[in-house]
Amino acid sequence: MPRILGVDLPKEKRIDIALTYLYGVGRFLSVKMLKDAQVDPAKRAKDLTEEEVSRITASIQKSGYKMEGDLRREISQNIKRLMDIGSWRGMRHKRGLPVRGQRTRTNARTRKGPKKGGMAIIVKAETKKPAAAPAAKGK
Repeated sequence: MPRILGVDLPKEKRIDIALTYLYGVGRFLSVKMLKDAQVDPAKRAKDLTEEEVSRITASIQKSGYKMEGDLRREISQNIKRLMDIGSWRGMRHKRGLPVRGQRTRTNARTRKGPKKGGMAIIVKAETKKPAAAPAAKGK
């Protein structure tokens, strides 16, 4: 199982698909990097030699694209900056609501989470106990 940038690639998949398991790498970029590393995109990940894996890793590092940890860090810093300056998008991120103008009256369950309550709480009426018969006064 090849390991590139600290990520284990699935061994049964073609290498052009397996490279998309890296955060920040899509199909186009993976094919471009394989062409640069001179590796056949149709080859399975398990069939790669150590030399081919090192060429792919060198191609990724040479490409200059941000991937994995650097990209995740940059995105989270951008979101934090938006929240700090108090922009509209930042406030939506802070409240856990959709950021890009989607409606929230219905839908938006991915961002808002599961429904809270929804229906009114139904209170069950107390069952009345039969009143004890009044004690008969002695005559």
